Amino acid sequence: MILAIDAGNTNIVFGGIENGKTAFISRLSTDTDKTEDEYAIHLKILIELNNLSPQKFEGGIISSVVPQLNGILSEAVKKVTGKKPIIVGPGIKTGLDIRIDNPAQLGSDRVVGAVAAIALYPKPILVIDMGTATTICVIDKNSCYRGGLIIPGVNVSMQSLTAHTALLQSISLEAPKKTVGTNTVDSMRSGIVFGNAAMIDGLIDRICNEIEGTPTIVATGGLSSKIIPYCSHKIILDDDLQLKGLQIIYDKN
Repeated sequence: MILAIDAGNTNIVFGGIENGKTAFISRLSTDTDKTEDEYAIHLKILIELNNLSPQKFEGGIISSVVPQLNGILSEAVKKVTGKKPIIVGPGIKTGLDIRIDNPAQLGSDRVVGAVAAIALYPKPILVIDMGTATTICVIDKNSCYRGGLIIPGVNVSMQSLTAHTALLQSISLEAPKKTVGTNTVDSMRSGIVFGNAAMIDGLIDRICNEIEGTPTIVATGGLSSKIIPYCSHKIILDDDLQLKGLQIIYDKN
């Protein structure tokens, strides 16, 4: 079993993976003020809660878009398992053919998602990741990474709306019963949920006009289950996509 960690701007996902299957998943709020000992304590408790021992792990791998956490998480893993984890970045074998202006600018999260999608789904592929930002990655029929889009995330948009309007309150992220809201809360929910779903559908249509072939569309990320069911396109929800990609990259290295 390996310990796979996907550190995003909002949450850190910890997963135990064995033989391509996810044994457990846990989410922790991203906190750059936490020390390696604090993260190590969380890891140890998480492992024990799943009736496992640290000795069960042969190694670990980390994908992070928060550079401040790279060393902290690496040391936390080493303290708990005794193994120094791989950190996805320069010098790590991924097998991904990146055809963008500056491949070094591609975030590790997008690399990991693309690697998993190529291994698991028919090409061409669109990978939608809905977290702090919503990203769409485009992989062509030859498994080459061609580029993509970065959009303000669902919660980022909602927080901005309530922060800059005196009369709009914070709301939970739920879909209303109909598109046309008859009160403020349902109007906001419609705009956020159905608006993001319509945006994704529209962007998929535009992307399909620029690529060759009909793409497989895969969605992941903590907020995808809130939005993707309301899209008109057929989109596969794969919550474990990032963890699967981390195992593939771990095996390559």
